Amino acid sequence: MNTIRTLCFVIAALSSYAALVYRLCQVRRSWRDSAYRTLITTLLLQCLTFTMGAVAMGSQSFLGVGNLAILCMHLSAVAFCVSAQIILLRWAAADEEAARKARYWLITGIALNVLLTALFLLADGPGRPSSDFDTGSGQPLVLTYLLVFIVSQAVPCVTIFRQCGPYARMTDNASLRQALRMLSVAAVVLFLYCTARTVNILTAAAGVDIGVWKLASNIFSATGIVILSLSLTNSSWGPAAGRLLEWSRTYRAYRALYPLWRDLYESSPDIALEPPGASVSDLNYRLHRRVVEIRDGWRDLRPYIDRTTATPPATPGSGDGGPGREASEELRQAFTEAAQIKQALVAKRSGTIPRDNKDAGDFDDRDTNNFVAEVAWLTQVASAYSKLGRAS
Repeated sequence: MNTIRTLCFVIAALSSYAALVYRLCQVRRSWRDSAYRTLITTLLLQCLTFTMGAVAMGSQSFLGVGNLAILCMHLSAVAFCVSAQIILLRWAAADEEAARKARYWLITGIALNVLLTALFLLADGPGRPSSDFDTGSGQPLVLTYLLVFIVSQAVPCVTIFRQCGPYARMTDNASLRQALRMLSVAAVVLFLYCTARTVNILTAAAGVDIGVWKLASNIFSATGIVILSLSLTNSSWGPAAGRLLEWSRTYRAYRALYPLWRDLYESSPDIALEPPGASVSDLNYRLHRRVVEIRDGWRDLRPYIDRTTATPPATPGSGDGGPGREASEELRQAFTEAAQIKQALVAKRSGTIPRDNKDAGDFDDRDTNNFVAEVAWLTQVASAYSKLGRAS
């Protein structure tokens, strides 16, 4: 159990150091910004909190003083919560309002740390076993110390969660809005840590052993800190991640359309503006070309598309002659059109023109001016086409 707890502290510490290093890479161009300096301070306190937690798990004394690492962890955690609240104020509030509320949080944080230090000394913290600060051991002063610490963590979680929603709706900055939403998730997870920690302390005081469930607080803590670290660095990596996600979606669509495009190209080579290639450079352009070429190839097939083809042949995993009775109407239509294309390719190779064809028709009233919708629709048709090909 101690191994898992130590691992949770290490994960939280590593995510904190990673976020700190990432942000320090911007120090030259951002140091004059007070919000940036506050962020660096917050990340330093976050690193100190979980470094001290890992140290406390490995040794009962720090710098020759018993349980000093636990006290340092709790004091830096309070300071860290205060600093995180100040960051949120600087992100979302006007300068005067942010400064006023920041002073309130600073005074509150200093008072809490003084109270925790006094309770630690009054409870003879240096002379107690470290396990006392995990369960309280039924000692009133230690229990009071632990509950004050938990309240000092829970209250900022509640205030941050309540503020993130309205602030996210107010801002026009997409990356800041995403960071605020992630911060609200982190606040919820860390509040669950506070709840689980309270349960651990109260059950231990009542003499109830909850076993492995004691680890829930450590897991919530590590998870919340990882999410928090991501939220505090989102403005830097968020846009790049968004571009990477968009590139990934474009690439998936480009590859998904390949089986349909390949057969249409083999049937009508003139649809290609330039020779086919495997390069994914300038992927948006290539996706546009692939969509245009599929439409051109589909248009070339229209004299061979039989209007009477209304139901696709059986597909793997369905026994009703189509993609399944519960499939959506759009998916059914995708299978129908994929089946028509497949039959039209065969008809074109044999030179057979159906009596009732689609030569004079359009693409079933599809909006070809909406490129995103066009790609989504053709991807469904291409997927259906591939499944029909495997079935044949």
